Amino acid sequence: MRLARGLVSSMRRRRTAVLPHSRVGWQDVGMAKTYRLGPARRAVNVIVTALLRLGIGAKSSYLLTTTGRRSGQKRTTPVILVETEGERWLVSPYGLVGWVHNVRALHEVSLRRGGKTEVLHAEEVCPEVAGPILRRYVRRARVTAPFFDAKPDDPVERFVREAPRHPVFKLSRGPHCVHPIRP
Repeated sequence: MRLARGLVSSMRRRRTAVLPHSRVGWQDVGMAKTYRLGPARRAVNVIVTALLRLGIGAKSSYLLTTTGRRSGQKRTTPVILVETEGERWLVSPYGLVGWVHNVRALHEVSLRRGGKTEVLHAEEVCPEVAGPILRRYVRRARVTAPFFDAKPDDPVERFVREAPRHPVFKLSRGPHCVHPIRP
């Protein structure tokens, strides 16, 4: 029994960070969840994909199609864009997932909603540009908040520090220079 408790305790420690002493002693602070594409998430993705193919869903939800960096096959997944000041941003709330690697390898992506498909160029942006976009994303798509260390009301600087783990891509009709936007 003692061994089992030690194992469980050890597993919990791997998921949390320990802060230095405070007035009340040691304190555990939860870290962002790690994304796992399990059976429930796969089922939700199948349903959302079917609805988006019919043109049903949230205004900023699309089907993202990338070309597999190794296989060359088309890969499709539902995504939520951030649309601000006439620009569109593709955010990876779950970190360095497959589609991120594919977009980094080949910058051409397609977005589909209903019968309309757009072919676009995706350019990854630096953390200073990504920070305000990530903050807007977390505030809008609250279901993704547990996958971020920064909280929706935290300052933009927290999101800038977190940006390397949540890539952001600016979408455009062709390659161009990306400039920072104001929060």
